[in-house]
Amino acid sequence: MKEECMYDVTIIGGGPIGLFAAFYGGLRQMKVKIIESLPHLGGQLSALYPEKYIHDVAAYPKVKAQELIDQLTEQAMQFNPHVVLQQTVENVVKVNNQYFQLATDKEVHYSKTILITAGIGAFEPRRIKLANAHTYEGKNLHYFVQDVNRYKDKNVCILGGGDSAVDWAMMIEPTAKNVKVIHRREQFRAHEHTVSKLFDSKVDVFTPFQLHEIVGDGKIEEITIQNVKDSEMMKIPLDELIASYGFISSLGPIKNWGLEFVKNAIQVDSAMNTNIQGIYAAGDVVTFYGKVKLIASGFGDAVTAISSAKTYIDPKARHQPQHSTTLFEKWEKMKS
Repeated sequence: MKEECMYDVTIIGGGPIGLFAAFYGGLRQMKVKIIESLPHLGGQLSALYPEKYIHDVAAYPKVKAQELIDQLTEQAMQFNPHVVLQQTVENVVKVNNQYFQLATDKEVHYSKTILITAGIGAFEPRRIKLANAHTYEGKNLHYFVQDVNRYKDKNVCILGGGDSAVDWAMMIEPTAKNVKVIHRREQFRAHEHTVSKLFDSKVDVFTPFQLHEIVGDGKIEEITIQNVKDSEMMKIPLDELIASYGFISSLGPIKNWGLEFVKNAIQVDSAMNTNIQGIYAAGDVVTFYGKVKLIASGFGDAVTAISSAKTYIDPKARHQPQHSTTLFEKWEKMKS
């Protein structure tokens, strides 16, 4: 086993808890890898409600979800963790009781310890069910909004009526040529305040309509939508189509690794140990007596889990670390 391929801790899940764990692992001078199934870091916050305000994070009276992720990413990247996107860990094997072999759908990774911060599981978008829809993926059919600038001066259609659909419409509307939201119900599932903002904006809203047909050579050129009440058809030309039908989440293969579960959550002790030595878990994916599922409490889980992993690798290390000021001073000296 080549030493450069071995990591001290591999974090499964790149959401807020995984990012803070990566930062804290770097602070404890650990070699860190993050494996995330989505094409971007941020987990549920970035994928589902990037423009929503979060009110229960210490020191922030309120903060937009994506802004919090951006800050956590900047914090973690100080220590240059290795980030692997769009891979799902399918199998974990402990080799010679010394390290773990993590097989994803694309490659194999090696780590001395594992920290699972998978939230409620890996996300997959609910895709358009029309037979030809997949041919436009990666062109101008999108299930995520990663760069708002892509939609500048474009005619954009958004399918869906949840928080993400409304948030994305409001994000894109100021710079797009035109934005249309198409929802099969007259009532939206998004928060009332944002729905009110949607109807007060320049966004064109079509309800109750659903997607009937996609037409285009190479890229989508127009769609046909159908009124679910009277079957009225309407053709809409467009430049970009965003489908926001929500996400399917599942812990998937994690449930087959021999971990103990209680009601779809991993059982851990107060040190975030699972029943498998060297595997830890933190955040919404875990359960223990008194567990509160908040981002704020998940940060504490992450610190505890990293400290446990540190002392597992190096029994002489402190479980209770020095203050961050002291740790940063040491890190600065090592860099210089």
